[in-house]
Amino acid sequence: MKILFADALPEAFIDTLRERGDDCVVSPQLDGDDLPDAIGDADVLIVRSTEVTAETIGRAENLGLVVRSGAGTNTIDCQAAADAGVYVCNVPGTNAVAVAELTMGLLLAIDRHIADATSDLHDGIWNKKVYSRADGLLGKTLGIVGVGEIGLAVAERARCFGMSVVAVRKTERNPDTEARIRSIGIRLVDHLDDLLDESDVVSIHVPGGPHTVGLVDTGFLAKMRPGAILLNTSRGEVVDEAALLAAIDEKGIRAGLDVFCGEPDQGSGKFTSELASNPSVVGTHHIGASTQQAQDATSAGTIEVIEAYRDGDLLNCVNVVHTRLGTSTITIRHYDRVGVLAAVFEDLRKSEINVQTMQNKVFEGETAAVAVIDVSGEVPEKLTDRLACLDHVIRVRVTHHNR
Repeated sequence: MKILFADALPEAFIDTLRERGDDCVVSPQLDGDDLPDAIGDADVLIVRSTEVTAETIGRAENLGLVVRSGAGTNTIDCQAAADAGVYVCNVPGTNAVAVAELTMGLLLAIDRHIADATSDLHDGIWNKKVYSRADGLLGKTLGIVGVGEIGLAVAERARCFGMSVVAVRKTERNPDTEARIRSIGIRLVDHLDDLLDESDVVSIHVPGGPHTVGLVDTGFLAKMRPGAILLNTSRGEVVDEAALLAAIDEKGIRAGLDVFCGEPDQGSGKFTSELASNPSVVGTHHIGASTQQAQDATSAGTIEVIEAYRDGDLLNCVNVVHTRLGTSTITIRHYDRVGVLAAVFEDLRKSEINVQTMQNKVFEGETAAVAVIDVSGEVPEKLTDRLACLDHVIRVRVTHHNR
């Protein structure tokens, strides 16, 4: 396969693909504007922060897979990819610990005045009287907004510091997440207002995208406790920076931020931000995921996604339907012979029955198999009878869905 890396991975991981015979083109200098001209005949595209637009998808000749080497896919036009039959997969969870570690680091730096104290030491100033004024974390309440892998990792570490952790209850959560919430000891509250009212520290761990822009606004900050700490290691646009500056002045809110609005696209450069320069803010340079451990884990996960795609499987695909589709499911047990399913599909086509999802599994011994076909359209009894009479078909069952 031809694989275009629009963001660099460590050479050792890329060499693994080259050893498998892949043509790996490494072009980390590409940005979203350059990508349409560069995509060409690549089969797979790997990105981290580079934007993948509908134009890039449309200009691609052979593209079948886009891999976000990380978790968030908000920089990829996933719908355009879906419309073109291009898979978009990500590598979630591999940087959770790194971001959680930085989150706790920001919290400690705020409480113990580490940044200011270090600056004074560098300037030859000794000021133990000022820097001895710290509250401590034991017994404080941490409210987590966004209980994904990163939020859970932060909760685990906060509990080790003796903090209480609260999050908002949701009616639909992954059972594994619910189990981890219980095992960590996170207390669930009914509303975000309750979380903000109870929390000495509020930590934001939500994905980017239109639905989270400005989440931390004037109303959100008004419900936080005076003197509380806000931590944001998710996306800069989640915070209304003007509202936060006002809350710092009016309520004594302190903030630990790894992300800001209008960050430079490059790894280095000038950056002017009224929020970042505020004395009540401890900030870092969007480095939450930037540990060697996290980078290696994410790179290894990226290779796993590519290898699964090569083998005809998918890992962490974000733009395919994961629920059952169709008005009926046709289950066909058959002998594993050439042409059985071709005959089934031909009969469905003639009956104007649209196949939406399908899987065929072979039993041990490779004598028999079972095909499960979700279809849209009425499946008359005559069609069922015809399918049952096809060569090498053992039995046919139709299940109608009430949707």
